[in-house]
Amino acid sequence: MSTKSCRPVAILGGVRTPFCRSNTSYQDLTNLDLMGAALGGLVANYKLANKHIGEVVGGSVVTHSKDWNIAREAVIGTRLSPTTPGITMMQACGTSLQALMGSAAKISIGQIESAIGVGSDTVSDAPVVFKRRFAQRLVKLGKARSFKEKLAIFKGFSVGELAPQPPSTSEPRTGLSMGGHCELMAQFWHIPRADQDELAYESHQNAIKAYEDGFHDDLIVPCAGVFRDNNIRDDITLEKLSSLRTSFEKSSRGSLTAANSTPLTDGASSVLISSEDWAKQNGHQVQALLVDAETSAIDFVKGEGLLMAPTVAVARLLERQNMKLQDFDYYEIHEAFAAQVLSTLKAWESEDYCKETLGLDAPLGSIDRSKLNVKGSSLAYGHPFAATGARIVAHLAKLISQNPGSNGLISICTAGGMGVAAILKSPEEAKPEVKSDVDQITQPEDTEAETNSETLDES
Repeated sequence: MSTKSCRPVAILGGVRTPFCRSNTSYQDLTNLDLMGAALGGLVANYKLANKHIGEVVGGSVVTHSKDWNIAREAVIGTRLSPTTPGITMMQACGTSLQALMGSAAKISIGQIESAIGVGSDTVSDAPVVFKRRFAQRLVKLGKARSFKEKLAIFKGFSVGELAPQPPSTSEPRTGLSMGGHCELMAQFWHIPRADQDELAYESHQNAIKAYEDGFHDDLIVPCAGVFRDNNIRDDITLEKLSSLRTSFEKSSRGSLTAANSTPLTDGASSVLISSEDWAKQNGHQVQALLVDAETSAIDFVKGEGLLMAPTVAVARLLERQNMKLQDFDYYEIHEAFAAQVLSTLKAWESEDYCKETLGLDAPLGSIDRSKLNVKGSSLAYGHPFAATGARIVAHLAKLISQNPGSNGLISICTAGGMGVAAILKSPEEAKPEVKSDVDQITQPEDTEAETNSETLDES
């Protein structure tokens, strides 16, 4: 292993397919088709044909057994050098951000110079399997030699064994869907339906304006004749949102609807990261630096909110970086549900929660809501599980590149009671100015001390 000291990790940019509601435009595509489209678009946009990349890491959440190393298969299907390794992993909705975190650590210590994080998901091509009992019969059938042995395998067979077992988004430990868990969070944190609808409305409005401003022009590669996310609603109104029925809790306590929750979505995303030297040698501009990241988990089985783990990850990041929650220009909080975002914000403002759950002496406090998901987020674009992290990283990195000196915080909740968070900074913001020896010599002594103090504060 390299003995080099840790190096900055550069985010050079990302590419994704348009996101589409499941069983619409991508109903005939597989996860590999979508991942290949996103990865191929990145190769084209960043002139990576025949280039060796240190590793391509990522995966899918809803997978077929045939896709046992989908990342490597996606690499082989592109114009990347075939010497590029492909590594498949999965952490639910945090998959592609977690992939980038692992590769970034290798870049930081000098083990590799470049990497790509990818994520792809399609519920339109979900695997449907037989019940375990019938599957076991089929395995034995393949080993049987005589007709008598084969016939004996089906002794006690019932038609019920043929019932298909589609994949479920319910938590295995609780039996509750993610939406059901989030309903409990909304009730615990007293999140009004109107506030959730307003957040969904703002997400769509911000996404519409982002398209109008051309923000997505170099972020999206057309796929299967689709050029734009098909979940965004130009005609959305608060009146329409308030008229929808609740989706998970049918009683008067219910507040989550199809509009203030993300729909099942198909799509793929990819992000290119590297050392600063590799970026310079290959003619790439650095959009942002990946400064730090954190993964956390909570005991949701015993009653903690399933999607509250990002509050823990963010608290740890802030402590490690000696930063306050208010120190950011942009906040990208994944909108799995509007209620999740609003519960997270309330938790950070709660003295009791921050003391008992986060172990802090004081609440983290409020954020400036005008800095939250300023170009829209998952409620508008959709949420192909494994692709969301890379979408958000590419999104925030471009936003930072357009605003030199800025920074941003990412917070993503995942199934299984986990959370992933990251801090991105502009190269200009991440590197404090270093004064020359001449400047230091010619400054009066008291002014020098004052200037050095200011420089430390800024860093």
